[in-house]
Amino acid sequence: MNAATKLGVYVLGLAVVFGGALGAGNAVGTAGSAPGPARQPAHATPAADGHGDHGTAKGDTPGGLQVSENGYTLSPLTTVEAGEPADFRFTVTGPDGRPVTDYQVQHDKKLHFIVVSRDLASFQHLHPVLGADGVWSVPLTLKEPGAYRAFADFVPAGGSGLTLGADLLVAGKYAPRAPAPVSRAATVDDYTVYLRGDLVPGQASKLTLSVSKDDRPVTDLQRYLGAYGHLVALRGGDLAYLHVHPEDGATAGPEITFHAQVPSGGEYRLFLDFQHEGKVRTAAFTARAVSVRQAIQSDGHDHTH
Repeated sequence: MNAATKLGVYVLGLAVVFGGALGAGNAVGTAGSAPGPARQPAHATPAADGHGDHGTAKGDTPGGLQVSENGYTLSPLTTVEAGEPADFRFTVTGPDGRPVTDYQVQHDKKLHFIVVSRDLASFQHLHPVLGADGVWSVPLTLKEPGAYRAFADFVPAGGSGLTLGADLLVAGKYAPRAPAPVSRAATVDDYTVYLRGDLVPGQASKLTLSVSKDDRPVTDLQRYLGAYGHLVALRGGDLAYLHVHPEDGATAGPEITFHAQVPSGGEYRLFLDFQHEGKVRTAAFTARAVSVRQAIQSDGHDHTH
């Protein structure tokens, strides 16, 4: 079988696999659809330092499910090969059809670029460089074949926050991994991060993540992008996106507190970026959104306020 035939079979397989994911997206909105009437993104209850959530829009469509919204479109310009470093390039075009060149700085950056595999096993939080012509570029390596989702999280000058998403397909033999089980602890290098609190659909949910190293609480976390931690939540199945920033705590750990609002029930993959001893690390959890009653039963606290 030649290379072209193999790639055709691979793409056909992806169409079958992700038909169910798109169906889930249609339950909350049309994934990848053209923009409808203009609407302003909504954010969960803002944290104490003014950091809110990105990615949840008013109406029924969560962020990241559409490649185009409110006249803005994410356009990847680079093909990526498995295991090969690439200078990945893309544009965000505006309502006038031209690449956007003017952005508001949010959390120390003009744009946050997230690339995650569809099976949620691989996650990268990147910060590309914007050229004068409106073309973004960033070094990107996707180690394995498969389907990936790229998210551009940004605020155009004079506009409101948007999260656009586009699929990246990497040719080759692809074997999706089983979803990670629900857990309240994650390890990365010598660090363990514990999760306290529950996701409750449709309301701001308090999540507290506690960082320890070698079984000792970490009390000297370093600010990264203006905060002690950054949390991205992705819904299993369609990868609906939520970018959450923490309360501005008076101490640098061990606890980092977030208020996240998820759009529905189901399982979510949570990725926490934190910096310590000069290095940024990512701890990953799988959490299941529960009802208010279940949340109260799990920790004895009323989550309705």
